[in-house]
Amino acid sequence: MPKCTWPGTSELMQDYHEKEWGKPSKGDDRYLFEMLSLEGAQAGLSWITILKKREGYREAFRNFNIDICANLSDEDLEHIRTSFEIVRNKAKIKSVRTNAQAIKRIQEEFGSFSDFLWSYVDHAPIIHMPKKESDVLTENDLSRQMSKDLKKRGFTFVGPVILYTYMQAVGMIDDHVVGCSEKSK
Repeated sequence: MPKCTWPGTSELMQDYHEKEWGKPSKGDDRYLFEMLSLEGAQAGLSWITILKKREGYREAFRNFNIDICANLSDEDLEHIRTSFEIVRNKAKIKSVRTNAQAIKRIQEEFGSFSDFLWSYVDHAPIIHMPKKESDVLTENDLSRQMSKDLKKRGFTFVGPVILYTYMQAVGMIDDHVVGCSEKSK
């Protein structure tokens, strides 16, 4: 069966493609927060780098418990930076706390982060039909609008390219190439 080629020969990337990427993720604010945090950490790096460090991130940020992450102190963040197998960029680490705090405000206003996010796509995935991977966008009007809105709400590391890949990751946008065996799953 045909597949997207971007995972290459990496078993970790292939597993991510087959089990997570593009699968609609609704109702799980913790997972949506984890993926937002990982996508932000990936900025300027390869996705395989982040996937290899994913367990370190889960350990450092207590499985991305939003309440715990929202209350991390500066000392906690420095301990995380020096003690866990993660990308050690201070601004990216601080963004986990900042974004957890912003998610809590959204949960208070909208009931859940999931409902807020999925409202951007009328609660249904946008299905593109790229014939080849070079047809896949890196950002679009939707990711630019979402970026602008999230930044106004206090989020960091939520540029339009990061958000486009985030929407792909959590299944808001389906960019599996035509014929990919994972498209219909």
